[in-house]
Amino acid sequence: MQGENHALVFDFPEHRDRIHHLKQYDPAFQLDAQRYHQLDHHIRGLEMNQIPTSDDIFTAMKRQRAHLKDRLYEKLRTH
Repeated sequence: MQGENHALVFDFPEHRDRIHHLKQYDPAFQLDAQRYHQLDHHIRGLEMNQIPTSDDIFTAMKRQRAHLKDRLYEKLRTH
């Protein structure tokens, strides 16, 4: 769905406390989470404001967001 907020706490509500903890105490998680949030915010802004963007660029941004989300989830699941 266009403009959908993919914040980590919305997509992984069962890990809400773990997300908060890792953001405070794991610098690598914190950095990836910050990058993820910024990228998600940027993608949603483009979608909601219907800003023309090439399909290649838009697809690349969504792939990068998915990659970051996978890395973050892996850390949530294993630690």
